[in-house]
Amino acid sequence: MTVFKTFLKILNRNKFIIILYTVFLIGFGGFNMQTSDNSTNFVASKPDIMIVNYDEEKGITKDLIKYITDNSNIIELNNNEEAINDGLFYRDVNYVIYIPKNYGKDFMDGKNPEINIKSTGDYQSSFAEMLLSRYIKVANIYQKSMKNEDELISKINETLSKQSEVEITSKLDTDSLAKATFYYNFASYSILACLIYVICLILSSFKDIKIQKRTIISSTNYRKLNRQLLLSNSLFSIILWGVYVALSFVLIGDVMFSNQGIIYLINSFIFTMCATTIALFIGNLVSNKNAINGIVNVIALGSSFLCGAFVPMEWLPDGVLKIAHILPSYYYISSNESLKTLEVFNLETMQPIITNMIVILGFSILFIILTNIVSKRKQKIG
Repeated sequence: MTVFKTFLKILNRNKFIIILYTVFLIGFGGFNMQTSDNSTNFVASKPDIMIVNYDEEKGITKDLIKYITDNSNIIELNNNEEAINDGLFYRDVNYVIYIPKNYGKDFMDGKNPEINIKSTGDYQSSFAEMLLSRYIKVANIYQKSMKNEDELISKINETLSKQSEVEITSKLDTDSLAKATFYYNFASYSILACLIYVICLILSSFKDIKIQKRTIISSTNYRKLNRQLLLSNSLFSIILWGVYVALSFVLIGDVMFSNQGIIYLINSFIFTMCATTIALFIGNLVSNKNAINGIVNVIALGSSFLCGAFVPMEWLPDGVLKIAHILPSYYYISSNESLKTLEVFNLETMQPIITNMIVILGFSILFIILTNIVSKRKQKIG
């Protein structure tokens, strides 16, 4: 009980740092989680296209223009190259189609006339190019066997009118799950930094030479002292975890009541316990309070950058991710990333997440053993 009372007094003196890291989590997490429309309907976007026609608007030329017009937003700019180039540069238009003189006649004669284009090179211009290529390919196929222009146009339109139906089978609220993943990924930094900083400060206070001597001559051996400190720090960790979980329900919303939400909570709880054992181990190694800031920066910030808390895992180089495998944060964040797209919950789909949790628990056991070894050796030295 004496250990616990002392723990609470020291914790109260360091409440500012707990508030600071919580503010970081709310600030950065909330900034990334702006509300957005969660529509599950598929809507094909239309590119902005300008058509410069030097041919007569009749026959196959007229039909080509109609097809492009029906499937895009037609943009009108001044018909001079300077205005067109400016329009492309400022993204007022994505794609410019130049239909040459006598295009319709040359096409029907099988001369395969060339259509020049200009584009912005973005995804919208790629869609515009797909539209133009689709029409020309279909028209070329039928032109080889048809010489009547009206029949040719009719056949082209009949073929191009056939559209594939897009059915959205996934019912995942991907927007909310992405928010939850970012929040809990970033929380790994706040949890690690806060626990390492506070627990190391608390343990350094227990390393006062007078307290150490009293502990050695008392009936409290190093195992009992470590067990009491572990329980006290675990209680603090659980409370901190509970606060961060409560904030996630406020910031993220209903998705936290889903199956994915429950696993986010379990995963974060296991990681919090692991972070507690890491903090206890470091606290037993380090006696200098001035060194704690540097340790927090190296471990918490380093883990966060290497494992994907700040930058998504898919953006990190393979070499960085290989190094990250030696850190508990990697397995925690990897599970969060898996939850973002997980729809079916069974033993097979959950196996990677369960494996990650077991690895994190393995890290926890390892750090508890190392803490006891270090503490025992230091008592012998003392």
